[in-house]
Amino acid sequence: MKNYKELKVWQRGLEVVAATYAVVHQLPREETYGLRSQMTRAAVSIPSNIAEGSSRASEKEYKHFLEIALGSCFELDTQLIVAINAGLITLEPDSDLPGLLEEEIKMLHGFINRLSAVNQ
Repeated sequence: MKNYKELKVWQRGLEVVAATYAVVHQLPREETYGLRSQMTRAAVSIPSNIAEGSSRASEKEYKHFLEIALGSCFELDTQLIVAINAGLITLEPDSDLPGLLEEEIKMLHGFINRLSAVNQ
């Protein structure tokens, strides 16, 4: 078993979760079970899938969970765009979420590529 807590990609995933919770509080109450729930679930899914993948015996399975985490990043990014475009939230200039999400996507791509190279 790999120690996922030492992975920078997992740690960055936790930062994405915290930044997401800091942003979704702007959403109206009627979005509690809609967009707010979707965004927080997508964010939590990122480090959760990295952790779950680390428990798998094969690199192929690990890569699969990293790909799910990457998909959750894209899902969250889309939901953030939807919320902004709908005028439901306004990102403050000092909001970390877009930059953290972009970094997480790059880190996951790199990690997945490294695992793919090992399996060739």
